[in-house]
Amino acid sequence: MMNKINITLPDNSVHEYNIGTSALDIAKNIGDRLAMSTVAASVNDVLVDAFTPINEDANLVIHTADSKIGHQVLLHSTAHVMAQAVKKFWPDCQMTIGPAIENRFYYDFDIDGTFSDDDLIKIEEEMHNIVNSNYEVFRKDLSRNEAIKIFSDLNENYKLEIINEIDEGEGLSAYTQGDFIDLCRGPHVPFTGNIKHFKLLTTSGAYWRGDENNKMLQRIYGTAFSSKSKLKDYLSFLEEAKKRDHRKIGKELSIFTFDDEVGPGLPLWLPNGGVILNELEQLAKETEYRHGYHQVRTPHLTKEDLYKKSGHLDLYKDAMYPAMDVDGTDYYVKPMNCPHHHKIYSATPKSYRDLPYRISEYGTCYRYEKSGQLFGLMRVRSMQMNDAHIYCSKDQFNAEFLDVCKMYLEYFKIFGIEKYEMRLSLHDPEDLGKKYINEPELWIETEKMVKEALVEGGINFVEIPGEAAFYGPKVDVQVWSAIGKEFTLATNQVDFAIPERFGLTYMDNDGKDQTPLCIHRAPLSTHERFVGFLIEHYGGDFPIWLSPVQIAILPVSEKTNNYAFEVQNKLKDIGLRTIIDDKPDKIGSKIRNAEIGKVPIMLILGEKEAKNNTVSIRRRFIGDEGELSIEKLIENVSLEVKKRSLPYRKSE
Repeated sequence: MMNKINITLPDNSVHEYNIGTSALDIAKNIGDRLAMSTVAASVNDVLVDAFTPINEDANLVIHTADSKIGHQVLLHSTAHVMAQAVKKFWPDCQMTIGPAIENRFYYDFDIDGTFSDDDLIKIEEEMHNIVNSNYEVFRKDLSRNEAIKIFSDLNENYKLEIINEIDEGEGLSAYTQGDFIDLCRGPHVPFTGNIKHFKLLTTSGAYWRGDENNKMLQRIYGTAFSSKSKLKDYLSFLEEAKKRDHRKIGKELSIFTFDDEVGPGLPLWLPNGGVILNELEQLAKETEYRHGYHQVRTPHLTKEDLYKKSGHLDLYKDAMYPAMDVDGTDYYVKPMNCPHHHKIYSATPKSYRDLPYRISEYGTCYRYEKSGQLFGLMRVRSMQMNDAHIYCSKDQFNAEFLDVCKMYLEYFKIFGIEKYEMRLSLHDPEDLGKKYINEPELWIETEKMVKEALVEGGINFVEIPGEAAFYGPKVDVQVWSAIGKEFTLATNQVDFAIPERFGLTYMDNDGKDQTPLCIHRAPLSTHERFVGFLIEHYGGDFPIWLSPVQIAILPVSEKTNNYAFEVQNKLKDIGLRTIIDDKPDKIGSKIRNAEIGKVPIMLILGEKEAKNNTVSIRRRFIGDEGELSIEKLIENVSLEVKKRSLPYRKSE
């Protein structure tokens, strides 16, 4: 019948409904419980409002607030409820944007002054009133002129700026709930009553568009979940994450600092931080040596022409520091190592016998991150790159690409990273010649090669369209810390265009010149970001091999100070990092200080230990482990360090 349509559900069952039926109607037909939790739908893979009429045969997925997509809709809808509450108390404020981010949302407002903690309480109470009113949420499709009139009448200048930036052919829409309206693509929950469990978290300043040249706005962060228990769990997670904040722990443990006279985003590594960096670099060098890499070094300054040749100047100039004139030539501080490594490859002729040619570097690079985007060690302006390039033939590509991925897995085991995800970022054909190098055939070929390598290696991955590097596909690695906080760390990229651009060749076994493929990898990210991750992953309780201070030597009284220094010298001789607390404090106070400093092992030295030439061991999280000879202590700890053992925990 012409007034009927067929709806195919995820279980492949097909059901007949009237034309114009919505996903919410279908959910009600299935069951009241499903209808109450429905927040949006996908109709033929297009995300829409649950109220949207379906006018043709379609595949339908109903999204509840429990689903990943549904949770994003819930978060974004809650941001609108918050904006509605803010407008009640600050009617003259101007709204900007309010997106959903991972497990949170925010909205930026242009107001006089700032939001206080009391303001957040007031806003949150009004949000509950809006939710309890259970307003129906309506979508309005607008012409450009209609949108301009609505938001001009409301004096929402930021909305008008957004409208003017949208292509004329692109549709505009707004959402209303009660007397509130906001420009938005949607989708949104059907009723404000769908939003029940939420919490406003913090406020901060934020520049419009993230540009410090623009006005400072006031941002409110919040979160929302489908159930009270999920909200409670997330708030507990935030509390734990706050305790583990790398900026807080980094200061407490004297790992790094920033100084205004040095400049924002330029970290100063303190001695404890220097130890961690050295240990990471040593690990990487040992690993890379086993995998056949050669160490190289490149300068911090480079002529402009090199970055023109590589294409980086055209695409990344905004993220580079301004040029400096040296003898009439523009030089840049290097934002990446790639072009320099290509020059190293080309410095000597290569044959097929030289491939694969693997080079790595631990040089410092510099990028002009905007002030509003700087964040501890996670977003900085100077960074030490754990960087490398592999030049290989097509026949060698699979093995080389897989070897890099397996190197990641080696590192994850060492650091106790149990949850990770490899994301294969692919190009968008629509952006060829703009966002991506215009080589459609090479893109198809290279992406196929990467997929085949991952499948062959049995490595699980997800595909992310439109996120490739401008010169080729890449695998980005997401990792989760011990408390479930997500970080982007490693990358494994394929560059099929640059070798040709730089004229890189090798002679094959027939004596003909061929162009190699180039793999760009950074398994430990920048050392800054990776150290920030490790601080939060371990909560500052580093494994003994990585701990800045491995052993605290605690003499019970001044009578055993001399013995303490004898023990320290023996431990120093084999490279163990120690401190002595020889202050005239009680032993309980010395133990507390070592615990605060998160020292993995404490040696308690009294007269008995001095007489027996032994030490009494106390291990963090474990407690007292008894008396041991110095020789046995050295043997045990040396083995832990050599094996790069994971930290001891209470459960162990």
